[in-house]
Amino acid sequence: MLSIFLLIPLSLMLFVVAIWAVRFAVKSNQFEDLDNASQRVILDDRQERRQTLQAFDPEPTKPSSTPKGSKD
Repeated sequence: MLSIFLLIPLSLMLFVVAIWAVRFAVKSNQFEDLDNASQRVILDDRQERRQTLQAFDPEPTKPSSTPKGSKD
């Protein structure tokens, strides 16, 4: 019986903390745009890779206008 006096207030405090955590998550917009979050990680990675490649290759290669087998 003595443990009930400890467990009931403890469970009520945990319940209040859980409600606060859910409310905080909703207010800070953590549940907005759930569909595109996984794609954004991939797109950010591609953009970062593109920028590093451009930093190492300042002059992009241009395709030649003449075919390789012919001489002018």
